[in-house]
Amino acid sequence: MVDLSRRGFFRGRVRPRAEIRPPWARDEGEFVDRCTRCNDCLKVCPTGILVAGDGGYPTVDFSLGECTFCGDCVTACQPNALHRQGERAAWPYRAQIGEDCLPRQGVECRVCGDFCEPRAIRFAPRIGGCPQPEIDTGKCTGCGACVAPCPVTAIRVR
Repeated sequence: MVDLSRRGFFRGRVRPRAEIRPPWARDEGEFVDRCTRCNDCLKVCPTGILVAGDGGYPTVDFSLGECTFCGDCVTACQPNALHRQGERAAWPYRAQIGEDCLPRQGVECRVCGDFCEPRAIRFAPRIGGCPQPEIDTGKCTGCGACVAPCPVTAIRVR
């Protein structure tokens, strides 16, 4: 097993940043043990959001687009580091809107809601101000469709 904290230390990072693995990734330790860094999952991702991350392991970059949960990465993963089990959710991640969000600064913007297919982002009206975005975590799939279009990069998937 690769000691990620040691690698982070030698790269000048006290703590390694948390990487979002492809959907249906096994637990981090088992994922790192199984993944051969062959990049097969990167090659088949139709939206191109899978990139080689820290140590060459696949990670998700939502600035490039969204995850459609097509499962092509799982099918391409021969070492079985990605494993789809029945109705298990692809991952536990959900979108979060930060304080840099334009409506929170008094500027009208609803771009994220326009790109949210499950309609997990809604805008609550406010008297005397811009409608504020709210994320329904029950509807949010963590697909990241709202991340790239945000003009101030106020949305993160965690």
